[in-house]
Amino acid sequence: MKKTLQNILTAKKGQKGFTLIELMIVVAIIGILAAVALPAYQTYSDRAAFSEVVLAVTPYKSAFEVAAQTGRINALADADHGTNGIPAAAGASGEVASVTVVDGLITATDVNGVTYTMLPGGVAAPIQWTPGGTCQAAGLC
Repeated sequence: MKKTLQNILTAKKGQKGFTLIELMIVVAIIGILAAVALPAYQTYSDRAAFSEVVLAVTPYKSAFEVAAQTGRINALADADHGTNGIPAAAGASGEVASVTVVDGLITATDVNGVTYTMLPGGVAAPIQWTPGGTCQAAGLC
């Protein structure tokens, strides 16, 4: 069989592919998915960074509990950073700007000024902790 120019041209017209409309629809769908995913990822990223601030409270909380159980502190007023076995106030490190303990209230602040607090329910065991701070309104803790 001989292929003529007419047969070759006819065969090329019969080929299938995506139309411009189909490609534009796919691009629009990808755009919508990206618009939904990016804000969710940003919130996730902010919460992950703030977890460093939440973890910075742990040594102070543990030291407070040990001091309460061993009788070094008898009231919340005795529980300040740098006294009775509670570590001194911490300065800036990574996402954490500072950690302080005043009258038992542990306050950790991040580099953006958002705070995370832990308030003990007293010095008698078992100590119940109440979390708080501006991080709750920001949705970070």
